[in-house]
Formats: sequence, C-alpha cells, structure tokens
Amino acid sequence: MFKIKPNRKEIGAEIICDLRKINNKDIEKIKLALQKYGMLFFKKQTLSSNLYLKFSKNFGKLANYPRLKGLSKKYPKITVVQRKISDKGPSFGEQFHTDSIYTKRPPRFTMLLSKLVPRSGKANTEFCSQYLAYKNLPNNIKKKLNSIKGIYSSKGPISVTTIEREKEKGKTNKELKSKHKIIKKINNKFAIYCSPGHFVGFYPFVKEEKKLKKYLFNHQVKRKFQYSLEWKKNQLAIWDNRSMLHQATPFKGNRIMHRITIQ
Repeated sequence: MFKIKPNRKEIGAEIICDLRKINNKDIEKIKLALQKYGMLFFKKQTLSSNLYLKFSKNFGKLANYPRLKGLSKKYPKITVVQRKISDKGPSFGEQFHTDSIYTKRPPRFTMLLSKLVPRSGKANTEFCSQYLAYKNLPNNIKKKLNSIKGIYSSKGPISVTTIEREKEKGKTNKELKSKHKIIKKINNKFAIYCSPGHFVGFYPFVKEEKKLKKYLFNHQVKRKFQYSLEWKKNQLAIWDNRSMLHQATPFKGNRIMHRITIQ
C-alpha cells in the first residue's frame, strides 16, 4: 500500500507505506511529494539504523552536524536528540528555525526518527510553510527582502537549547557564521529563507532594521502557515529546510529522536 494524505492547506503530508518495502517508483513519488508539501511523515516504521541510513541516502549526501557527536563510531551521521525528564532548560530546537543555516552550505533536508516519545499530543514539532509565508507577503516587502541577505550565527538566540546536549556529549563548539539570500527560488516556487533562531542581522545594513526584523519574524510564523506534528513511537519525518521552519514544543518527559541531515 502506498498513499499520500496532504495536511490542511497542503502544509506537509502523511505518506502511508512500509519504508522497508518501497521500490524506486515509490522513492520518486516521495521526492515529488516532498517538493510539493515541504514536510512528510510516516507512521509505524520499524527501521534499523542501517535501513534508516539507506532510506536517507535516496535524498542526497549525508551531512555532518557540527554541534553534536554522532550516535556511534559505526553511525556517525545519526545524531541522538534526547530530552530527559530531569532536564531543566528548554527543549532542543525550541524556537522557530531552519537547521544549520549558519554554515556555508546548509543541509537541504532533515530527518527525525522517533525512538521514545511522551504520550500523544506532548512534544509536538511545529512546522511553518515558507512557501505560504512568501505568497502572503505584500509586494513592497517582497521587493525589499529580495535585495538583501540575512546574517546567521550558531551562537544566535536558539543556541541556549543546545547547551545541555553539548555538555553531555563533551563537545565544545566555536561560533559559525554565514550569509544567505532571504528569498529563495525552490522547485519553481519562492520561499522565505530566514531562521529567526539564528538571525543576527541584515546584509547590507537596512534602515529601520528592528522594524523589518519584527515584521518578518511575526509574519513567517503566523498560525495560518502552521502544522503541528504529533509524534508516536517509530514515526519518521523528513522536511525541506529551505521551505519549512520548525520548532520543538516545550514539554516535560523523556524523548529520544534519531536525526539525520542531508546535504
């Protein structure tokens, strides 16, 4: 069985299938759906680390994540994103962002595979379609944003959510910074490519920078562009970092996710 079920306003979609049994035609359907909807999720997937890696390689070269160590020497490309009930700080990724935008070549796609989750409705991941966000921008703002870049830092506002995990993994990280165009053309559509969690300024300098920044950030995450994904055990999600913002929601409890980023 292979079925695609779009979410409301086509902000992501569920794909019903067994990823252990898909063929090349199914892979092409998944790629096309990812282009169209920006985020896909697959429930009830019993995948070993080997099968998880094998599936992820259909989408491109696997990227190194510069902030944390890998799962093991055998699986360095799989990062464990873990929340413990004893953790006191915010959840990892608890602010709208796009992954690793502070690098020169940020990953196009991110995958998460749930290994342990709290009860349904807790610990959701929220997504914001930046295709819709761009489509709904006034023309004068589109014109202004089209001529500038954003400056991003690994020490930006969201970095507070990585502190506990970095200490736990025994890895210290120097600051990484980059510049990227705020308006991107992806698959013949335009999207806003700006990560509020990592943003530190516009380039070149913009008059009334604070006003433009506030307007942009508020617009990007409007409720009408959002979909909240509920996690269940053995659920996989993949999204396009160029057209989707995402954030973890606050929660208390134990959660383990295996994460892969794809160049």
